[in-house]
Formats: sequence, structure tokens, C-alpha cells
Amino acid sequence: VVGLLGGSGDPSPVTAYGVYQGIKASAAHRYGDDSLAGRHIAVQGLGHVGYHLSRHLASEGAKLTVTDIDEEAVQRAVDEFGASYVGPNAIYEVDADVFAPCALGGVVNDATLEQFSFDIVAGAANNVLGESAVHGAALDERGILYAPDYVINAGGLVSVYGELNGWDAAQATTKTEEIYQALMSIYEVAENEGIGTHSAADRVAEHRIFEARHMERT
Repeated sequence: VVGLLGGSGDPSPVTAYGVYQGIKASAAHRYGDDSLAGRHIAVQGLGHVGYHLSRHLASEGAKLTVTDIDEEAVQRAVDEFGASYVGPNAIYEVDADVFAPCALGGVVNDATLEQFSFDIVAGAANNVLGESAVHGAALDERGILYAPDYVINAGGLVSVYGELNGWDAAQATTKTEEIYQALMSIYEVAENEGIGTHSAADRVAEHRIFEARHMERT
């Protein structure tokens, strides 16, 4: 993975790599195979993270449909990755396997959900769900696998931690790859307990906080 660290202070490459790993984990859970070759992925937002994510996806042979309000960013993705382009409001209607929101939050809401035909929602944007409980449950009811945002985009935190502690790219890569297994564990909890993945992620996080506090006391 090129340019993960190096003192630049830009967490985007690491964040994007983590999201890429998260999409692979989501594909593994949904399809039984984490290969993204031939998978159709709709990427919303081609800023630093969206661009680097698209690079990873294209390198594995995924078919990309992209959107962004920046026409130059769109043209770059079309030229470099062979991506198709749709307008900003049309991205929700794309018949793709995966929707990767990498721009605004709140993009999973009452209006957009009616347009979804995706199997998976997994991207870098923060606060993807308009209302966490309502729209997390709505995705679950529609059989759409949701990768909780604060788990899949945790590579940004890895980057900051790595910069502060002098990690090299290999160390950052290894740590970021843990997002894959973290999501697989969340999906397992959701399946075993019959709850949505957004609720399962909260439950796992609460359990880890409890364990950490217990260890501090002992």
C-alpha cells in the first residue's frame, strides 16, 4: 500500500485502505467470497478518501460508478479507473452491489432508501444514517448489510496514532487490516442475536469499554 504514512499528516490513504478492507469483509459475509473482481460499486464522493478507495477497488477489478460535484475529480476517476459517472442525485438509483458513501453524512434516509437496490452499504462518510435507530433498522429490514461507519472508517484514527508513534507503512497496514475482522465479528453478533449491525456495533463497543474499565480497576 503506497503512501499510507510518511509524516504528511493526511489520514486519507489509511482511511481509504480500511474502508477497502471493510468492503471486502462485507462481501465475504454477504456473498461468501471477499473478492471484489466484477463487483459493481457505487462510490459517492471523490475527495481524498473516495479517490484512494476507488484506486483500491479498481485495482481488484471492481466495476465503478462514481459521483461528485467536482467535475475534475469525476473525470480523473473516469480516466484512471474506467469508472462510469452519474449525477449526484442519481447515485442512489444505481443498480450496484455496494454503495460506498464517502462524502456527506445522513445519506441513508427515508427519501434515499426507497431508491436503494444495493446489497451492502459500506463507506467512509461519518454519520451515514439519517437517524441511527430508524434507518439502521430500515436497512436491516430490506436485507441490506450495513458496515457501521465508525468501524469501517477507523483507519483515520489508526493514521493519527501511527503518526504520533512513528509507525511505518507496514505497521499501519497491519493495524488497519484489523477492520476486516472487526466487521466480521460485528456481523456475527448481529446474526446470532437477531439485531441490526448498527446495534451490534454499539454492543461490541460497549462491551470493550466495559472490559477496558474492568482491567484498569484490577
